Amino acid sequence: MTVVERAVTEAGLPERTVHVLRGGGVALVLASRPDGLPEVLHWGRDTGPVAAADAADLVLAQDRAVSPSAYDAAWPLTLLPTEHDGWEGRPGIAGQVGGRPLVPVWHEAAVAGTDTELVVDAVSDELTLSIVLALDAAGVLRVRQTVTNTGVEDVELTALEAVLPVGERAAEVLDLAGKWTRERTPQRRALTDGVHVRESRRGRTGHDAPTLTILGTTGFDDALGELWAVHPAWSADTVHRIDRLAEARTLLGAGELLRAGEVVLRPAEGFTAPETVFVWSDGGLDGLSARLHDSLRARPGHPVSPRPVVLNTWEAVYFRQELEPLLELARAAADVGVERFVLDDGWFTGRRSDTTSLGDWTVDAEVWPDGLGPLVDGVRALGMDFGLWFEPECVSPVSALAEAHPDWFLQDPDRARTWRHEYTLDFARADVREHVLDRMSAVIEEHHVDFVKWDQNRDVVQTVHAGRVGLGAHTRGVYAVTDELRRRHPWLEIEACASGGARVDLGVLERTDRVWASDSNDAMERLAIQRWTELLLPPELIGSHVGPEVSHTTGRHLDLDFRMAVSLFGSAGIETDVTRCTAAERDRLREWTALYKRERGLLHSGRVHHVDLGDAGLATTVVVGADRDRALARVVRTETGPRALAVPLRFRGLDRRRRYRVAPVTGLRVPKGVDVTRTPWLERGSVELSGAVLEDLGVRLPSLAPGTALVLEAQAV
Repeated sequence: MTVVERAVTEAGLPERTVHVLRGGGVALVLASRPDGLPEVLHWGRDTGPVAAADAADLVLAQDRAVSPSAYDAAWPLTLLPTEHDGWEGRPGIAGQVGGRPLVPVWHEAAVAGTDTELVVDAVSDELTLSIVLALDAAGVLRVRQTVTNTGVEDVELTALEAVLPVGERAAEVLDLAGKWTRERTPQRRALTDGVHVRESRRGRTGHDAPTLTILGTTGFDDALGELWAVHPAWSADTVHRIDRLAEARTLLGAGELLRAGEVVLRPAEGFTAPETVFVWSDGGLDGLSARLHDSLRARPGHPVSPRPVVLNTWEAVYFRQELEPLLELARAAADVGVERFVLDDGWFTGRRSDTTSLGDWTVDAEVWPDGLGPLVDGVRALGMDFGLWFEPECVSPVSALAEAHPDWFLQDPDRARTWRHEYTLDFARADVREHVLDRMSAVIEEHHVDFVKWDQNRDVVQTVHAGRVGLGAHTRGVYAVTDELRRRHPWLEIEACASGGARVDLGVLERTDRVWASDSNDAMERLAIQRWTELLLPPELIGSHVGPEVSHTTGRHLDLDFRMAVSLFGSAGIETDVTRCTAAERDRLREWTALYKRERGLLHSGRVHHVDLGDAGLATTVVVGADRDRALARVVRTETGPRALAVPLRFRGLDRRRRYRVAPVTGLRVPKGVDVTRTPWLERGSVELSGAVLEDLGVRLPSLAPGTALVLEAQAV
């Protein structure tokens, strides 16, 4: 970071000081003034350090952030714009104080910096404000905002959102939508004038969450184009916003959605908004993802041990839990190379269906007369970790907990409806948090549970806490419980699951080790779900399992090698009854788990590229190692192609000066395809070419049939 300590007074401009944050090839340039908040002069490509002698000219060259067409002089477009700044878009901060609109007039503004961040502090008649801007080595910018009531009247907040201006060339918008079993579906449109707000009111991140709102230059794709993106690191209701006004630079922003009456600050009380993440890239969508992946991988809490092969019991047994069949399943799992065995829903008292017993987190004595010990011991004797499913935030109306504590519900049972036969517990209450912690900890401690699949199977609406909306306080309570659970059991890993992929965000990932991307284990559906989840997260954080031959969510039949190829490029596992597999299928699973164990170091540290081969029926992912010694490429045929001649696979990200040997990986079969004769180089088994040739010309693919996949390795020679 560079702070240019020079007051700018030339050309009749107000006194300003230029501040520059630099990291990962990205720069954020601010101009601060003592009588208001700083304005952003630039967010994008790092143009190098700003010399003190150039500060005045830089400000002069970038002035008029808001057009003076309606004012006597240009107004600054600040970090938190409001009507007082002449801003006619959505305010960055809004609310009321004493029945009057909250429009802070900031003064005594100060900017202080370290090598990694800038802190902006300011004062108004009602509030103090602190904005922390941190730009990391990957070029990812994180913004944290806190306001404190310093007046004598209550202050109600209805918005506190982080915003940044984007480049003038931004012309298109990409964000995500979806539903259960079809999460993170991309949608794209032209950027048009006006204030555009997309709200999520699911009470959790949501199957249809925008995830990222991306503005880009015309025609941007996986590899090309300049992009500006925002992500709110928050696991509940959010606002994504774009302000494109004729009089000002286009703003991109996000924040927590605040309902009326939800945040009321009494004198001396404060509120900290969820962290907002901003990312710029001039390398298309993959360049954007590379910054996010690098940033996440640099976290102190990022998983560093090899991501184990998981078997989750849900689609193998559902609620039919018995010791001997589960031990047989565990033996079959260990035999094919599984490293973590996870007992899903149905182990606790009275839980024979999804209509009852949530909240009663004691082992069912009828199903488990000797407790879980015999199963846990059997799993561990086979050399596997043991994991357990919980749904801690929810309670069944038919449960001992609901009967004892109806006052603990976040919904009013007299007014609200159940969702999947569930209400939500109010985690804003200390007694609820302590009860859940104690019940979960007792089971985790007794069996030294290695892994918790933390589920949440309903949208959270009609929330009431202490007489007003309690969603934000509840979500912060959920965070507090997961944090404390990890503190009590430091060995524990947690997966964030919410009816599949309804809680995929960087807020929950601050305290968990992976996400469950979707309840759909249909590998054809998973291709797109995982690809667009990779927009935000690296593969090692995305749970991806080999499902049954016939998917229970779609009824589709898919070949085992196809299912294994899709699961390979994630945090891999199995979600089917392995005891029903034939001996040949078990052999293939065993080869696949060996392949995953051999390649997970590359897959979980390398750069992810999505390659357009000019055939809409092909989905291609290439992961290149950090030293570019090796790469894995997966080509999937989703539908028949437009031409009889198969296209070549062009790699991306290789060292163009080195030579590579390209061959099919060991552990997955090469699909026969629909060609009359085999592809010559595949018939021979391998080919050696330069990285330049492999990127520009590629290697000819076989004519794959729909529902088949080819996984190739490129090894430097």
